[in-house]
Amino acid sequence: MKKTTSHHRSLLAACLIVTATACSPIVEVRGNLPPAEQLAQIKIGASTREDVQALLGTPSNITPFGEESWHYISAVTEREAFFEPEVKERKVITVVFDRAGTVRAIDNRGLEDGKDVVPAGRETPTAGKELTILQQLMGNVGRFSKSPGDKK
Repeated sequence: MKKTTSHHRSLLAACLIVTATACSPIVEVRGNLPPAEQLAQIKIGASTREDVQALLGTPSNITPFGEESWHYISAVTEREAFFEPEVKERKVITVVFDRAGTVRAIDNRGLEDGKDVVPAGRETPTAGKELTILQQLMGNVGRFSKSPGDKK
């Protein structure tokens, strides 16, 4: 009888541990955020693209238009079970270069500086008419059959 009770307690303890760990949030850190010490080594008006890449590494994004800017982006998200992840922290460091390739400015932005983008709810109209699945299937019957004179 004691053996059965100890098995039940062990099973109950295992279930409690699994339940407790299943409810704990999953924290994910993504991106490339250079340390403050390395950022301090970049001198505006003196450091070049090569200096920045040697100190900070490859940027997360390079602006393809306008003045050349390198963006180092990092985000911390937290997700519980099957729910959507929630962004807890986001940092963007932008290094702007002049035409000669020298650092012109450094900008730090956080999550509070971001703006939500709301997609438009409109739909693009398409040409043609709407067909039901039955009309589509029946409309193709006999359309692609071979003529009796065609050979393989």
